[in-house]
Amino acid sequence: MSSESATSAWVTPPTRPELIESLVSGVDRYNPSNVSILEDYLYHQIRSQEYDCLANLAILKLYQFNPDLYNPDVVINILIKALTASPFPDFNLCISLLDDRPQTAHLDEPDPLPQLLPTLTTLHSLLHQCRFPAFWTLYHSDDLQPLRDNYTVEVVGFEDSVREVAVRAVRSAFTRITSKRVASYLNLPEGPELESYVSKLGWTLDSASGVISIPLNADNKIESTVVQENIQLPQLAKIISHTAATV
Repeated sequence: MSSESATSAWVTPPTRPELIESLVSGVDRYNPSNVSILEDYLYHQIRSQEYDCLANLAILKLYQFNPDLYNPDVVINILIKALTASPFPDFNLCISLLDDRPQTAHLDEPDPLPQLLPTLTTLHSLLHQCRFPAFWTLYHSDDLQPLRDNYTVEVVGFEDSVREVAVRAVRSAFTRITSKRVASYLNLPEGPELESYVSKLGWTLDSASGVISIPLNADNKIESTVVQENIQLPQLAKIISHTAATV
């Protein structure tokens, strides 16, 4: 997908309903009475593996303007969805709307966001830095079991979405890579499961050498660049005279 197409899909996802389009694009974006519609749409995204950053940002903006509407579980789910948009800046865009933390006096239980936010930020940093094995180690650690049990378990295809982040990185940086390394990036065991996964991507695995070949694309194609500078004689004379004067 070209950068222009990716930007267009980000601004207006093809799966966005007309009602949500009217809310996101019009003045009703800031109407607090519509927050429940946008929240329902977020949970539709969670169940269907769809994603709409602008609609989710609209929720966070409404929470800023109307602190009494604040729902920490909604915010956490928005951040989890934004995690797998890496390397795009969606997660940081969401974080930027949390600077003024809403008053939580109306909540019946303690706000879980302050405790989870550093963890989610660390997970995002690991993905953004392409440190995929470290991401999987942290994500599957005992410390993050509450995050898995209470949140990501509800996000359909969350781990597959993380793998897509790794696939985008590998596709843009490599033409050949070992299957062992790819397995660590995708958190998949070497063998039939990994072979099936890379085959669906159109990649070729040489079982004898354990090397995966990735088709050329606009990002991983190596092209030599020739830089040619033309210096005219008068310019050269000025350089020489300036050098002689400073010696």
